[in-house]
Amino acid sequence: MADGRPRYKPYARPAGGWGSAAATAKVLLEQSVVSKGSRALLAMNQPGGFKCPSCAFPDATCTRKLEFCENGAKALAHEATKFRATREFFAQHSVTALREQSDYWLEMQGRLTEPMRYDPASDHYVPVAWDDAFALIGRHLRALADPNEAEFYTSGRTPNEAAFLYSVFVREYGTNNFPDCSNMCHEPTSRGLPPAIGVGKGTVVLDDFEHADAIFVIGQNPGTNAPRMMTQLVDARKRGVPIVAVNPMPERALIRFTEPQDPVQMATFGSTPIASEFVHIRIGGDLALLKGMMRAMFEREAAGETVFDHQFIAEHTEGFAALRDDILAQDWRDIVAKSGVDEAQIRRCADIYMASDATIICYGMGITQHERGSELVQQIANLLLLKGNFGRPGAGISPIRGHSNVQGDRTVGIDERPTAAYLDQLSAVFGFDPPRAHGHHTVEAVEAMLAGTAKVFIGLGGNFVRAVPDTDRAYAAMRGLDLTVGIATKLNRGHLIHGREALILPVIARSERIETARGKQFVTIEDSMSNVTASRGVLEPASPHLLTEVEIVCRMAMATLPESRVDWASYIDDYDRIRDAIAAVYPALYSEFSARIQDPAGFHLDVAPRRRVWLTPNGKANFLLLPGLDVDPQIDDPAMLRLATVRSHDQFNTTIYSYNDRYRGVRGDRMVLFINAADREARGLAAETRVTLETISDDGIARRVGPLTLVDYPMSPGSVAGYYPELNPLLPLGNYDRASGCPAAKAIPVRIVTPSAS
Repeated sequence: MADGRPRYKPYARPAGGWGSAAATAKVLLEQSVVSKGSRALLAMNQPGGFKCPSCAFPDATCTRKLEFCENGAKALAHEATKFRATREFFAQHSVTALREQSDYWLEMQGRLTEPMRYDPASDHYVPVAWDDAFALIGRHLRALADPNEAEFYTSGRTPNEAAFLYSVFVREYGTNNFPDCSNMCHEPTSRGLPPAIGVGKGTVVLDDFEHADAIFVIGQNPGTNAPRMMTQLVDARKRGVPIVAVNPMPERALIRFTEPQDPVQMATFGSTPIASEFVHIRIGGDLALLKGMMRAMFEREAAGETVFDHQFIAEHTEGFAALRDDILAQDWRDIVAKSGVDEAQIRRCADIYMASDATIICYGMGITQHERGSELVQQIANLLLLKGNFGRPGAGISPIRGHSNVQGDRTVGIDERPTAAYLDQLSAVFGFDPPRAHGHHTVEAVEAMLAGTAKVFIGLGGNFVRAVPDTDRAYAAMRGLDLTVGIATKLNRGHLIHGREALILPVIARSERIETARGKQFVTIEDSMSNVTASRGVLEPASPHLLTEVEIVCRMAMATLPESRVDWASYIDDYDRIRDAIAAVYPALYSEFSARIQDPAGFHLDVAPRRRVWLTPNGKANFLLLPGLDVDPQIDDPAMLRLATVRSHDQFNTTIYSYNDRYRGVRGDRMVLFINAADREARGLAAETRVTLETISDDGIARRVGPLTLVDYPMSPGSVAGYYPELNPLLPLGNYDRASGCPAAKAIPVRIVTPSAS
């Protein structure tokens, strides 16, 4: 590099600590919000303040004065930035010119300030009045031959109130087409867990971490993707609780961590070792590991030990015998070969689990983003059920979700496969007959666009086209639409890959105040542990021309459904009315919503397995089978590597904060491929060679990305990793979990082709 500093250098220091503190100060300075941002951080995740716009991990309400992490500070700084993308900015830059800019450059242009409409004659976005924008949306939607020709996307940042109204609007319009960001991450949780335990959510609450005897973290990188979780892991390790980390890619925060809010550790440059056992698994080897652990348990039982919770199994479960037969049919040699983990370590993991009276298993997208991800989630439930690790303190299953309200959106109606009971209740409350046929998830939405049967796309937040697989095909799909609408706080790629007509509608952000004719309003979010809390913004909105998500949804509905049976106008100014409607549609979960949410700590939605109640058809928790040891199709190609797409430490979903990835030792670059040195040498390639990566597929479509710089990293053999969304073009649209629609982004079959030119 020009300054003489290496671009790729292993990071040897603990995660967190002074590096985190410096990064927080740096981002506040870069966005020119040192004073404003610092004040806002004091209100983030605090009673009376607003909820972090980043991850969905719960906060320890009222126990810490500073309840934020480095990446939460980055998200806030970029939201509170002083920079603005005004009408003058759009007049200066054509859409064609903007497409040539990087995602990072687009992010750095700042907050949107007024609604904009694409003008094809000039190839520029130009200002449009709000009334005209809503009229255009209504005109397009009313003109469709079938409501199912429209796709209604939702981002996980959308609060409960807006998501609920969106679900009502779209169903009154006549479709269940709800492609959602959850389709691309934890949909296997939502679809896989209900047949097993009766609910598509985790069963753990924050206090359980204080009572756990063992914690397993599988396919997750909390130090980057949910840094506040590190507090629970550090506290557990200080109590001597074993933590088993399972990942094909060693992550710095799971090795050693310094708490930025611990004055002693900061002053002494101390740290806490996290993983007591690191399991260096192959990509796709999780099923073999889980079955290996269960086989070790069945063997110990057969030798005369009491390993399982037989009373729990007898009273609460079905399918135990079939599971035993499936597990004992697996050969240890195959288990070791498929997992990439030696038998002795698998047995050690089983020993840790068997010795624990209360175990939490946390998992992330390393589990869910496989072609049989839903069934893989069920195998985690199987392991927990064997020892009765539900309905007791310190035990349970804990999917660590990403976006801050992605779970809440699903709870209040963003679901392409609604239940009949929910639709009946919706009809009773609002007086219209909602559609009964299932709608489109994300992959099906893109397929409909490619087929020409989708005509309109409305995105309530997010960066849909950059997040989905098969980027080139997705771009072509979006360009074939009649209308695309992006409801957002900032400019992103999705606004530049658009339909024949296009709108950008700017919204008030999570950290900003909401004031209506009825006074100050607040929204609510549900975190990944089913806690519902209020969020009250504290900052002045970035522009006087912004609208709330609630108002945008209501006015789209009013423009589209002039004969609507819903009093949309009444919801714009009074959010308690929305919460009363949510309570009416979901009486079991949200009864007395408006009153209960006044508690500064919020309230916890009932998760029946915590009471050992199983809302399954047979009223039991079920051991479910996934025969064999594979969670992805096997390919007979000696050159094949399995690619996992990952986020950098300076990134949240598709939002890029910088070109650095501190914990992985990458500086100033995102076009890299992390590879085991032995795999690199076996291909006759030198370190930092620039190569092209090619997907192995049989659909006749060539998918290549390059040049990528090879970076030596302690990956498991046969496994490589690179950054999302840059490597999304390599993931075929058809490689997804059929049970949930989740793309298999953690197991893309690829090969390295001839080195690229420098």
